Amino acid sequence: MPENQNKNIGFTLIELIITLAIAAILMSLAAPSFQSTIRNNRTVTNANNLLASLNIARSEAIKRGTQVTLRRKGSTSQNWDNGWDIFTDLDGNGSLDDDGDTVLCENVEDCLLRTTSALTNNYTLRTNTPYGDWISYKSDGLVLASGGTAGTFRLCDNTANTATSRAIIISTTGRARIATGTTSCP
Repeated sequence: MPENQNKNIGFTLIELIITLAIAAILMSLAAPSFQSTIRNNRTVTNANNLLASLNIARSEAIKRGTQVTLRRKGSTSQNWDNGWDIFTDLDGNGSLDDDGDTVLCENVEDCLLRTTSALTNNYTLRTNTPYGDWISYKSDGLVLASGGTAGTFRLCDNTANTATSRAIIISTTGRARIATGTTSCP
């Protein structure tokens, strides 16, 4: 039998260890950058979610010809981390009023249009005084809030880096926009 038929083709243990060591070094260099990218994408997603909610409320107010309100969930004023509800606000008091029966959205009660769940534990959403508890859009699309008209929401991740945070700014006319960076993070 010829000798070269008994030769094994493959990697030696030393070659395998060197390859794994190089792969581990490359992974350790890439991981922090990847985590930063994921954190930034989540921040953008959360900011876009709030912006979409504001736009839905504004367009529904114009379409329905009645006031539509976003109200924070939870009991802490100026803290919107727990999510928010969007609803028609027939009496304009900033609260969702339901008469308790099984028929939803009657002419005498508010109608829940959408609810948004809480942000993940690594994110905070705070606002200044005008939007402490709620923000509404009137039938003409103009903004009305619990403490004034114009204001800003501040969305921050757990690093509290004001340069990478997002500000959702609402003008007195009701138009909302997103800006990178905030003056402070909680």
